[in-house]
Amino acid sequence: MPVYDRSAPENPHITEFDDGIEWLAHPDETGQRASHLIDGPAGPWLIDPLDIPALDERIDTFGELAGIAVLSNYHARDADTIAARHDVAVTVPPWVDRAANRLSAPLERATTLGKSGLELTRYNPVPGYDEAIAYREHDETLYVPDALGTAPFFTVGEERLACYGIIRLRPPRELFASFEPERILVGHGTGVFTDATAALQDALDGARRRLPTAIRRHGLTQVRGVLAALGR
Repeated sequence: MPVYDRSAPENPHITEFDDGIEWLAHPDETGQRASHLIDGPAGPWLIDPLDIPALDERIDTFGELAGIAVLSNYHARDADTIAARHDVAVTVPPWVDRAANRLSAPLERATTLGKSGLELTRYNPVPGYDEAIAYREHDETLYVPDALGTAPFFTVGEERLACYGIIRLRPPRELFASFEPERILVGHGTGVFTDATAALQDALDGARRRLPTAIRRHGLTQVRGVLAALGR
């Protein structure tokens, strides 16, 4: 199985939650790319979306699409295709240039997602690696594109959430210090919907200690994942 399955999805794994939907277009791929719909007062937003069958019908149950956001340099995904169907712009944070250069849809540069309540914070641990952490205070929803994940090639042992690769060396404690999320959505893997703050704290506190185990178990797979992402 490739890290990322580029074929047309047939049997996505879909999870509904309050005010949103999460889907894994190819649940059996190693990378477990996750996409999200998050509802807001002016309509739903799609975050780092991959296209799936009947997506438009699912969007319509929430109302007219307010926008699409690409929050990682490596998550352009199917934003162009979906934006064209719905005649909306794609919002990209000012620092996410690589993804912006791969999009042909009309772009908006912003650090908030319209009236959704989602505020964006830059995370740039190493040169060339840029993403935006999204947080909505009123329902304590946290979205992390790449730095944290729940896919099996992120986690070791009893971890429910984990830092990716070399991020374990310097886990971003300060970045997440002010957040106490009720749910954590990630770009790779299924979301954390119970005891989310505890899962986040464990991921940060145990990151360095578990690094040797993570390298032994997932080092090669994570390198393959980086190379596959760089190729898009």
